[in-house]
Amino acid sequence: MLTGNDALRIRIKLVATVFILIFAGLWGRLYYVQILRHKELYGKARKQYTTVRTTVSKRGEIFDVNGNLLVGNIPCDDIIADPSITSKNLSKCRQLAKLLAYYLKLDYDMVLGKLTHNTRIATDENGVKTTAPLRYAMIARRVPLDTARELKKIISPPKRKKNRNAGFSGIFFKESCKRYYPKGELLANILGFTNVEEDEVIPVIGIERSLNKKISSSKGKVRFERSRDGRILTYSEKQAEEAHDGWDVYLTIDEPIQAIVEEELEKLCEKWKPRAAYAIMADPYTGNILAVAQRPSFNPNDRSLMTPDAWRVRVSADTFEPGSTMKPIAISGAVDNGIVTPEVRIDCERGAWVYAKRTLHDSHPLEVLSVSEIVQKSSNIGTAKIAVMMGVELLNRTLRAFGFGSRTGIQLRTETRGIFRKPAQWDGLSITRFPIGQGLSCSPLQLVRAYCGLANHGKLPKLRLIDRIKDPGKNKSIKMWTAKPVDIYKNPNTWKTMIDMMALVTRKGGTATQAAIPGYDVAGKTGTSQKFIDGAYSHSKYFATFIGFVPAYKPAFVLLVTADEPKGATYGGTVSAPTFRRIAERTLIYMNIKPDPALLEDKK
Repeated sequence: MLTGNDALRIRIKLVATVFILIFAGLWGRLYYVQILRHKELYGKARKQYTTVRTTVSKRGEIFDVNGNLLVGNIPCDDIIADPSITSKNLSKCRQLAKLLAYYLKLDYDMVLGKLTHNTRIATDENGVKTTAPLRYAMIARRVPLDTARELKKIISPPKRKKNRNAGFSGIFFKESCKRYYPKGELLANILGFTNVEEDEVIPVIGIERSLNKKISSSKGKVRFERSRDGRILTYSEKQAEEAHDGWDVYLTIDEPIQAIVEEELEKLCEKWKPRAAYAIMADPYTGNILAVAQRPSFNPNDRSLMTPDAWRVRVSADTFEPGSTMKPIAISGAVDNGIVTPEVRIDCERGAWVYAKRTLHDSHPLEVLSVSEIVQKSSNIGTAKIAVMMGVELLNRTLRAFGFGSRTGIQLRTETRGIFRKPAQWDGLSITRFPIGQGLSCSPLQLVRAYCGLANHGKLPKLRLIDRIKDPGKNKSIKMWTAKPVDIYKNPNTWKTMIDMMALVTRKGGTATQAAIPGYDVAGKTGTSQKFIDGAYSHSKYFATFIGFVPAYKPAFVLLVTADEPKGATYGGTVSAPTFRRIAERTLIYMNIKPDPALLEDKK
């Protein structure tokens, strides 16, 4: 039988045990909450009393080599609504929708829907769906500042005693910027353009795409502590992640030369109505692209009429058979290896020669010509016979040395290698067709690079489009690497021999007298290449090309002009050579390269 003292002791032990268990439970709970779930709960709590503001930086701009702006940014505003506020007063909401639709040229019903749709379906971490207030609706992006200012005056007028209810609540203006191309169509295909999806900038083509990682800006974040009613606490701790502007890009393009090329190419298109046209100018020593234009083109500021056919970067992505422009390149291999000299005479068979049971024709009946005359008069038969003398191995090595079948090094993501098969895949006719520019293809840029090799005394450069990039925040500039030109010739006299022959092309008796410029030696070559369509060469569709350099023996530039399917004429000497001359004349004046008085005397 328990005494009173025993019962008391038992009760005390029971109470103590309960307290110990309760304390242990509390301690365990505290350990679980404070230690095991600290990070999770701290983050949730922090969301309740902190807010984050995003700071925006600008995308890098693009300039020509001298710092002329080609692509920039215009400040503007994004207009955002808080539907949980705008939907409270339906009458004012309708007024606001009319106002926004009018100023922003938007559909009224669409705007009204955004202002009144005030809930969203939210899913928590357990997958449970609940209805939550909708606090964000994008009304319009990249609104011009003058339009935004007009709207601000109406939506948020100054508060006055007599009219406290004027204006509208729940509309916010967020600083933004949009891409702007101040020169319109100038260099449009090379510069490219961007689209905007939500807050994401999507580069589509050109430099905008190729250098997107460098040009792109980074967003910054500033975190503030706030009170229960959402006000930022002035004494609160601020944590900041800096926004960084994108790097600025400086091209090798010279804007005044670019303008000349664009204007003259446009004149060619107006006269000959080609399906497409290209003009490219390069420095033969550095490979720097000084100007590049193509048609069709587009205005990136107004894309209402833009088509994929217009914005494709044709100069790097398109290929064509180079035709007779290949002849000096092939013949240079024969000259460099001592197989022929300019004086060697070759029978051109009066315009028809059978090889491998197939007849090769010249455009005009030609008899016995020197190698110089073969270049001057553009004989297919004479060139093919020289190539047969060279043999497959040397011809292949020569054409590949000039870059055919390889990329040029240009900083464009769309560049093609062209089509130039390995000797094991050549057929019996290849050795006679490749040297006259048939059966293989190249991009316009590849042909320009090859002629840089001819102009630069047998030294082949990589092509360059980017001169330097600059970090505007740190004032740090990085010069883009320039590769050393590759030597093509082994004979030190080959370069001059080839230029002597190519200069005859623009003189009396040559195929490009319309490319001649008084006071200057002009070296170059015409090309009139048939298009290969449905397994056969067309007799109505051609590429008409002239490519050359001036002054011939110390060139300031290499210039290509090509018309794809010109109407009314087909020869490169008729269609493209005059445009070459006009561009070259204007560019020589801009570069302050004086004519040779002795050459002017010869013309008198």
